[in-house]
Amino acid sequence: MSSYADRLAALRDELARRRLDGFVVPLTDEHMSEYVGAYAQRLAWLTGFEGSAGTAVVLPQEAAIFTDGRYTLQVREQVSADQWSYQSVPETSVSAWLKEHAPKGGRIGYDPWLHTKGWVDAATKALAARGAELVAVETNPIDSVWPDQPLPSDARLVVQPDALTGQSAAAKRADVAEWLDAQGADAVVLSALDSIAWVFNVRGTDVSRTPVALAYALVNSDATADLFVDPEKVDEAVAQHLGNSVRIQPRDAFAGALEGLSGKKVSVDPDRAVAAIFERLKGAGATVTEARDPTILPKAIKNAVEIAGTTVAHVRDGAAVTRFLHWIDTVAAKGGQDELTAAAQLEAFRAETGALKDLSFDTISGAGPNGAVVHYRVSEKTVLPIEQNSLYLVDSGGQYADGTTDITRTIAIGEPTAEMKDRFTRVLKGHIALARAIFPQGTRGTQLDTLARQYLWEVGLDYAHGTGHGVGSYLSVHEGPQRIATPNGQPGGDEPLRAGMILSNEPGYYKTGAYGIRIENLVLVQDRAVEGAEKKLLGFHTITLAPIDRRLVDVAMLSPAERAWLDAYHARVLREIGPLVPAEVKAWLEQATAPL
Repeated sequence: MSSYADRLAALRDELARRRLDGFVVPLTDEHMSEYVGAYAQRLAWLTGFEGSAGTAVVLPQEAAIFTDGRYTLQVREQVSADQWSYQSVPETSVSAWLKEHAPKGGRIGYDPWLHTKGWVDAATKALAARGAELVAVETNPIDSVWPDQPLPSDARLVVQPDALTGQSAAAKRADVAEWLDAQGADAVVLSALDSIAWVFNVRGTDVSRTPVALAYALVNSDATADLFVDPEKVDEAVAQHLGNSVRIQPRDAFAGALEGLSGKKVSVDPDRAVAAIFERLKGAGATVTEARDPTILPKAIKNAVEIAGTTVAHVRDGAAVTRFLHWIDTVAAKGGQDELTAAAQLEAFRAETGALKDLSFDTISGAGPNGAVVHYRVSEKTVLPIEQNSLYLVDSGGQYADGTTDITRTIAIGEPTAEMKDRFTRVLKGHIALARAIFPQGTRGTQLDTLARQYLWEVGLDYAHGTGHGVGSYLSVHEGPQRIATPNGQPGGDEPLRAGMILSNEPGYYKTGAYGIRIENLVLVQDRAVEGAEKKLLGFHTITLAPIDRRLVDVAMLSPAERAWLDAYHARVLREIGPLVPAEVKAWLEQATAPL
């Protein structure tokens, strides 16, 4: 279809044909994934929005798109105000908006394979207050009007060897079976793709930037399992790896298998499983218990093998990023480069390691004002040159078999202004405060978030995103349950931090229309020994290694302890990265990491 207006009109025609007065379009798939395969990019196809979180609601006479603070600028650039109104989350929600805008007595459609049970309950209640009803559709109406919708990937699974996982798939299933026994349950539904990849020690390429395969699983109390994945995706090596205790069934047999669990007690995660799963189990006469997916916490707490692997991955990745930072300083700073060429060059340096499997997300390559777009995605339409006397922000990561990386650096191109240095140094002070934090076991990320924001707050500044997210082990770059963020109702911030968890440390500052600043390293939660301590303590060990731009630091604003931290970090970067880069890069790195 020639335009997004045409697509919206076609969807409205289809809704009218189905006697629906509206439809809700989330940016997710049947597994509640953050990043989804091309076939599930319904929100992007309908609206043009390319962010990683959002929802649209289409009514006969109006339409709204809901995004959070990360996408305030991006949604306005990509989605037409002529057809859509912009709604900010968490200031409002889809349910609250429908309560005010749905036609009285109307029928609002939703795809039960794309929403959680909790969302369905909230939306049903909100619509009831307006005399309207929420109606589950048998097939998604967007699929009926999307003429060239891609097919789901048919790529094969690959084995993630025990030498990299540190625990066999059989041992992981046994742990799940033990958990089921404690719950008094017969089986657990696993529908989150990274949970399935982790528990079966397999990876895939069905979702861009995340090494997972489209599948569902049922793990039983006897440690056997049913893996619902298209059989042609499983070769002999994977079948042998899975063994006789794992039955392979077609992915489209999953719904029917749920209906066969009559009389069984089945555990389902209400935050990660879609409403359709609950409906099928209830209809079959199964007893459903709601509990968190039992793989979530063990997946987040990395074992010694996974920690060793990600440490190696971060050194490798740090050398590639350092080569890129040298290139920015010596090539891009002379002119003739832009956001696209820079992103391509960074990917090339990672690829030259010979170990890169994929990027861990689309590189955020933001020059000047584009750096102020928090989750900016460069394109031919938006690309800007890298110009003198500006800031360049690059947020990127790699997927390696031994670890997942995520790093942001802000680079001065030419001479930074006093304001840029002030803002950068405040962000750096917050970054250091979090990196140096020592805290009692049981501390939540919400309790630590203030450490990173305090120096911005004291002059009336802030940033509209979380300070830290969990990261997987050759899995999702955004992995729960832990996160560091303000207590704004989003899940995860209330999860106690535990030794072995990996999180990002990424405070920032964004001046709309001018520049963006973010400093991001990944950190590992470790036990901390403090003489005289009366309780168990934890702290962070930084695992990301690449120089932080000293030219943007106002040294007078740093305390002696902060200066010591940055000097020690840079000494470590030189020590570990220096031997891995060419001589001219090492010479540059020596200058870039010199003591303040």
